[in-house]
Amino acid sequence: MADYKDYYKLLGISKSADQKEIKKAFRKLAAKYHPDKNPDNPKAEDKFKEINEAYMVLGDEEKRKYYDQFGTDGPPPFAAGGSPFANANPENMADMSDFFQTLFGGGFSANNVNFGNAGYAGAHYGNDPFGQRQPRRLANVEAQLEIDLLQAFEGDTTTISLDNKRLDVNIPKGIKDGSKLRLKGQAPNGADLILIIKLRNHPVFKLEGNDIKVKVDVLDYRAVLGGPVRVPSLSGDVEMTLPKGTQNGKVLRLKGQGWPDKNGKRGNELAEINIVVPSDINKDRLELYKKLEELDSK
Repeated sequence: MADYKDYYKLLGISKSADQKEIKKAFRKLAAKYHPDKNPDNPKAEDKFKEINEAYMVLGDEEKRKYYDQFGTDGPPPFAAGGSPFANANPENMADMSDFFQTLFGGGFSANNVNFGNAGYAGAHYGNDPFGQRQPRRLANVEAQLEIDLLQAFEGDTTTISLDNKRLDVNIPKGIKDGSKLRLKGQAPNGADLILIIKLRNHPVFKLEGNDIKVKVDVLDYRAVLGGPVRVPSLSGDVEMTLPKGTQNGKVLRLKGQGWPDKNGKRGNELAEINIVVPSDINKDRLELYKKLEELDSK
């Protein structure tokens, strides 16, 4: 058998960890070693694959039980027939470790979708009451597909690579985090592939329900005097009028600038005002601030 892989150690958890702890550990490590966050570190991608492999096993009770029973000494004779990945195509296991392939005898691979706890069933077989091997119904495969927030807002077509096959996936306009897309018959085992949408965090916008939240930097004098300010929105910058004497933290609502619902009606944009002091204060500006200080002292 290939060199033993301690999946518990890879995720930094104990053998008594429950599913909540396993998922928490996986998410933390996956975020740390995600290739997108480590473009100049090739070792991060290898680590990311190991973490995914560990979670794919420990995050599923059936696979975890099988691993706990046979993972140390290797599977017993004919174990591949009882493995949670029984009879899966070996060509689909290129991204899995030698240990995984030896132990489970089947699997799958994908380039830009994260299977995590995918529940992959392969071509499972079982015994009927007369001891004859009968094919079971193929289990659908679930995988996570990460997309950008603006990509989800506008709708798009993205391409995923699965088992050396390229699939075009249509992203509906206004799709939300956790939504599912079904690709009929496109799973590695011939069943349906269910893509669970994961929206990446955006540096400017934060989605809450159908509302979009943003923070808008406003110079101190503009907050005092009021007037026009530029506010980023999902459809591009818009101009809004700031009331005189606006205080820091004030939230202004831009109606109809939020996320669309299933009927196309959009929520609101909530712009939180963040009052800032100019970083480049010249002589003239400094004199004005001194006069303000004098007025306050009186």
